[in-house]
Amino acid sequence: MTTLPRADVGVFGGSGFYEFLSDVTEVSVDTPYGPTAAPIHLGSVGERTVAFLPRHGADHEFAPHRVPFRANVWAMHALGVTNVFGPCASGSLQAPVAPGSFVVPDQLVDRTSGRADTFFDSGPVHHVAFGDPYDHELRSIAVDACRAERVDVHDGGTVVTIQGPRFSTRAESRWFGAQGWDVVNMTQHPEAVLCREAGLRYAAIA
Repeated sequence: MTTLPRADVGVFGGSGFYEFLSDVTEVSVDTPYGPTAAPIHLGSVGERTVAFLPRHGADHEFAPHRVPFRANVWAMHALGVTNVFGPCASGSLQAPVAPGSFVVPDQLVDRTSGRADTFFDSGPVHHVAFGDPYDHELRSIAVDACRAERVDVHDGGTVVTIQGPRFSTRAESRWFGAQGWDVVNMTQHPEAVLCREAGLRYAAIA
């Protein structure tokens, strides 16, 4: 049996974010859920070994509802990753969240359907605590990093995940915004909950 290399931090790249590291080692991980969206690239950022995986594939071949979320998360866990950042392209639902600004959400609303969203399809029933979908410490790290780079960042907010691949109608977006939700995205569910099930700390950057 081949021993996999180890990584400290994982990053799931979103739309438009397909490359990250230089001088990489490419790793393919066999998972019970099939292949990952793309081979994982291992490289270094400072003293950390980072595993980077574009969730939609290297050429964006996986639409949001077809992303192999379970394989992607399983592979990160297999590489020893314990902390994951999930940048994700999103649309604003609130006027104060201007285009080009970042939101580091602390809450999530799931409006998807039919996605495989658990590792516990069989065996004993396993309920997952998900009241706080995002890790507080990782969120703080992301917010501080944005501020250090003078990026306009919102500390906290709710992301609503829609099924895709279509965008929401104007009526749907007005409804989402009226609920007080801040940004709309297509991939935060089930990525966030699968990381929780796998014991990985997770933070998104919308």
